[in-house]
Amino acid sequence: MPILISLATFISTFFGGLFALRFKDKLHLILGFSAGAVIAVAFFDLLPEAIHLAGSAHTTTAITSVVALGFTIYLILDRLALIHAHDDEENLGVSKRGILGASSLVVHSFLDGVAIGLAFQVSNAVGGIVAVAVLVHDFSDGINTVNFVLKNKGERKDALIWLTFDALAPVLGVISTLFFSLPQSLLGLMLALFSGFFLYIGASDLLPESHHDHPTIWTTVVTLLGMGVLYVAIHIAN
Repeated sequence: MPILISLATFISTFFGGLFALRFKDKLHLILGFSAGAVIAVAFFDLLPEAIHLAGSAHTTTAITSVVALGFTIYLILDRLALIHAHDDEENLGVSKRGILGASSLVVHSFLDGVAIGLAFQVSNAVGGIVAVAVLVHDFSDGINTVNFVLKNKGERKDALIWLTFDALAPVLGVISTLFFSLPQSLLGLMLALFSGFFLYIGASDLLPESHHDHPTIWTTVVTLLGMGVLYVAIHIAN
């Protein structure tokens, strides 16, 4: 069962990325939606799950501190990428910023797969709930991965390569759990760290870019729509 669900995550992620490629002329609207979706995933999915998994071993303050640490780490990495941005202007291919964002999503997707696999180690019921929660935002993960690459000097082929990595990541995550078990408290802290990553990506990268040279009213609407869709989907899954 976990392997079949991991294949479903591959399909969901890949079709999300193809959707972004097909409608890249409306990228500012997709970026606005993606910003809302990424922020919603951090607030309504990753952070609650982190508190649930790590709450018995760590205080809420400690968990939210890890979120802040993730935000700060990504801030520093992003600023370092910007310092060397002139190097990217002289070369073809995806910029450091695009690689950083896409890589973060790939690792997050791998952890999604790990979460599914570990949940099924608890019971089929728990595994099913976690799997549904992952599936509902994998489509957005695919969109976000393509967006990071396209808006950071990547071509269509670059986007497809990173999309394939992101789609394969949860499959590999599920398979990896066949060989190890991870304490829930540690997995929770890892999810908290990525919650900080995603808050930075959504608020400081995707959202400002979606407003660039475009009317803010429509990008604001689709951002709120992205948050709303993910909020409803995650709570239905839960």
